[in-house]
Amino acid sequence: MLIDTWHFSFTVSNIEQSVNFYRDVLGMELMHEQEQANAYTRKFVGYPDAHLKVAQLKIEGKDSGRSGHLLELVEYVAPRGQKVDTRTPNPGTAHLAFEVDDIQAEYQRMVELGVRFKSEPVAIEAGINKGGYTVYFLDPDDITLEIIQPPSRS
Repeated sequence: MLIDTWHFSFTVSNIEQSVNFYRDVLGMELMHEQEQANAYTRKFVGYPDAHLKVAQLKIEGKDSGRSGHLLELVEYVAPRGQKVDTRTPNPGTAHLAFEVDDIQAEYQRMVELGVRFKSEPVAIEAGINKGGYTVYFLDPDDITLEIIQPPSRS
């Protein structure tokens, strides 16, 4: 039986570049970094030569549950992976959405930092979040992320 979430993880090509993006552009807090090149990790990930660099981040000022982090970034030093097509209609891809309180200001700030967006913020016109705004953007490995400003619930 599931009782809670632990964390969400992305495999990245360059851990330092990704940490810089998630920390310096998105404002996440880096909680922990480590390298894993041991028997436990090799067995767990299913690669006998596995060597990973791992970074764990959370939203600053927010409780991230028992794990202490929301997002785990993993770079496979060995075996090196291949770039995959992360476009959103492809099965197996994922995205992570972050809530913001002022999507226009956040969008503008991120544009000025060079973040690649799929559009300008879009008004949500139907469904449970009708009245809010949302927009997709890409991290350095073309992983889709989202910022959403939910509608006010009064």
